[in-house]
Formats: sequence, C-alpha cells, structure tokens
Amino acid sequence: MRIIIDGYNLIRQSDFFRRYEKRSLEDGRRSLISRLAEYKRKKGHNITVVFDGWESGAPQEERDREKNISVIYSRRGEKADEVIKRLAGTSSEETVIVSSDREIASYVNRRGKTVLSSSEFEILMDKASVESPANMFAYDKETDDEPDYRTFKKGPAKRLPRAKRHKQAKIKKL
Repeated sequence: MRIIIDGYNLIRQSDFFRRYEKRSLEDGRRSLISRLAEYKRKKGHNITVVFDGWESGAPQEERDREKNISVIYSRRGEKADEVIKRLAGTSSEETVIVSSDREIASYVNRRGKTVLSSSEFEILMDKASVESPANMFAYDKETDDEPDYRTFKKGPAKRLPRAKRHKQAKIKKL
C-alpha cells in the first residue's frame, strides 16, 4: 500500500508536530519524517511526503529520501496540492492520501482512492507506536471465557454503503 501525505497539512493539524514547527520549519519536517519512519518500520507501507516549495523553493521539483521515506518538495510556483493530485492520479497501486484539504479529498475520491484526514492518520500512527507484536496476540482470560449472549435482530441489515466499507477495509490495513 502506498501512503501519500500532505506534509505541512499534517504538521499544522497536529499539536505534537506544531510545537516542533514553532521552533523552526526544519524541526517540524524532521520530527514528522522521524515519526513516519517509525511507522514505516512497524507497518511496511510505501510512504511519500509532499512539502510546499512554491514560494521559495527550487525551480525544479526536488525528490529526496530520508530515513527510508520518499520526500518531495514542489517546485517554485507549484503547490504541494498539485503534486499530490498528480501522484494520486498516476498511482496504479492501492493508495491512501493523507490531507485535511477538501479540494484534495474531493479530487482523490473521484479517482477512486481513499482519503484520510490528518487527525485520523495521526491517531493511526499513535496506535501503531503503542502496539507491539508481542501484545497483538495476547490471550485475555477474562474476555475469552465469558459466553457471548447476543440478541439477533430481525429486519434490514445495518450495512454501510460500499464506498465507506472500502474505506474501512483500507484503513484496517494501515
């Protein structure tokens, strides 16, 4: 699975990353990339972070690799949103876009890709950092011994629409 992240959007939507960004923009980027590298080690997803370079960036798009994370800086005059849209449109693999930007979300949804808000993705990163492989399959005697007494209701099923079911399936993989 490929994850494309709107870097500054995630930094500015997060209290954790924003405190690093207050020191300097470079500290904010560095802390985000470090946290994403930890997430990648645990989950193994292909992660690309896109940062804006449109005001004072290089004349050409810059690509870099830091801690096994692909980093793209948009060229001067081009916003990260445009780069993310281009990447989402050309990606043939299963892709999740992380951005709270509505314009990106609607564009990506029309292309059949999944969008997560920055806050939703941060929650998933937090869960992944807390989970350890040893704890994932721990046996809980209290909950496993109790019989399951559920009532079965008649009537129409409370099934989510197809698009939401597909989104949930992709989120489970994260």
